[in-house]
Amino acid sequence: MNKVFLIGRLTKDPELRYTSSNIPTASFSIAVNRNFTNQNGEREADFINIIVWRKQAENVKNYLTKGSQVAIDGRIQTRSYDAQDGSKRYVTEVIADNVQFLDTKSSGNSGYQSNGPTPYDFEQSAPAAPTTDVSSDPFADFGSSIEISDDELPF
Repeated sequence: MNKVFLIGRLTKDPELRYTSSNIPTASFSIAVNRNFTNQNGEREADFINIIVWRKQAENVKNYLTKGSQVAIDGRIQTRSYDAQDGSKRYVTEVIADNVQFLDTKSSGNSGYQSNGPTPYDFEQSAPAAPTTDVSSDPFADFGSSIEISDDELPF
């Protein structure tokens, strides 16, 4: 099983590119704090490279900037390439299946500030559900009345 869950802040603005078949891909890195401090009492962070594809890549580019906090779930992938000096280079990165926008650096812990559409934004912008005026008969347009009696129930 190859599954990764990370929460961190972007270290720079995402870079959006398109493949030769016009598929969008965005790359960025996040700083993920370690759960412990070093010998000097300072908290260290790991810097993780993230790759995201298609519509989510465009959303990342449009709504996230350096300092934005995100939750990532995806998988670790390694690849290699030949550098210009002829040496072989190895890269380890996370291929994101899902990027959840959490907040911006400026909002910190003081409250939630959205960097883009979230499920909550769609719920709040949905039109109000129609209501029924209970002062009028909701079945008035259905014709004849229906009589129901408890005596007719089989149980």
